[in-house]
Amino acid sequence: MAKNQIQFQQGYSLFEFMEDYGTEKKCEAALFTWRFPDGYICRSCGNKSYSQLKCRKLLQCNRCSHQHSLTSGTLFAHSKLPLTKWFMAIHLLTQSKTGVSAMELKRQLGVNYDTAWKMKQKLLQAMKEADEKVLIGGIIQLDDVYWGGESRGGKRGRGAAGKTPFVAAVAVDEKGHPTKMKMTVIDGFRSEEIKVWATNHVRKSSIIISDKLACFRAVTEAGCEHINMKTSGNLELLDHPAFKWVNIMIGNVKNSLRGSCHAISKNHLPRYLAEYCFRFNNRFNLRQLLPKLALAAVNTPPMPYRLLKLAELRG
Repeated sequence: MAKNQIQFQQGYSLFEFMEDYGTEKKCEAALFTWRFPDGYICRSCGNKSYSQLKCRKLLQCNRCSHQHSLTSGTLFAHSKLPLTKWFMAIHLLTQSKTGVSAMELKRQLGVNYDTAWKMKQKLLQAMKEADEKVLIGGIIQLDDVYWGGESRGGKRGRGAAGKTPFVAAVAVDEKGHPTKMKMTVIDGFRSEEIKVWATNHVRKSSIIISDKLACFRAVTEAGCEHINMKTSGNLELLDHPAFKWVNIMIGNVKNSLRGSCHAISKNHLPRYLAEYCFRFNNRFNLRQLLPKLALAAVNTPPMPYRLLKLAELRG
């Protein structure tokens, strides 16, 4: 039996990572390249020449004397941690197949738990913002999903309190192989919500296959073709090729989240879902995952602690 070429591709080992980013100087050089791919450009006057101050780690424009640090305006801004720890965190998050908890980051990086938690949430936010810029298209398997279980003695099913609804969508090619995945938290399974989701995340003229949940018909208002299939009460149809990959991805993500997190609030769930989508959507080249996430972090504005800690979470 032939091996799956994607699954058995050459990864990016810890030794290779240390060779590329093992010192602060190497990390700074890489960050400068990602931030200024066409060379330094002053964000104040547009000048292309600068000086590196010796007494402080600041870049100064040779024309207007505007000063800023290499990390200002990025997700790394205001952090007292060395870039080597940030880059190691990126490496651990991108190379793990099932996810890394904040507690594991704490142990691997030698920082306290709150610091590891903030680092992880910021990097997951970068994954989320980068992934939201890319639309999926073609043939798409769509399903409704809920995160969270019912309280003991409480109501079960879709009406149970505490459940967070999200949309799971997997794009497949003409051979039925999965290519891209999106999992998006929504306020509820209503037609208007699905219309907005499809408009923001799906290319027009895509073919969307779902069950007969009424709200899914709203994808046609976003310029997509819709095919629905009845599955309620027929477990055999859950293995139908039209729903195979979306069901596999839902199961994989839920199992991974339960294994690495004690609890996830509604406020943080979008980031955790984006983490798995980011790794899946970029799985074809594991060596490029670190620079892709680092570039996303460079292009993500600073995220203060008050925005991260909107709800209590321990994961």
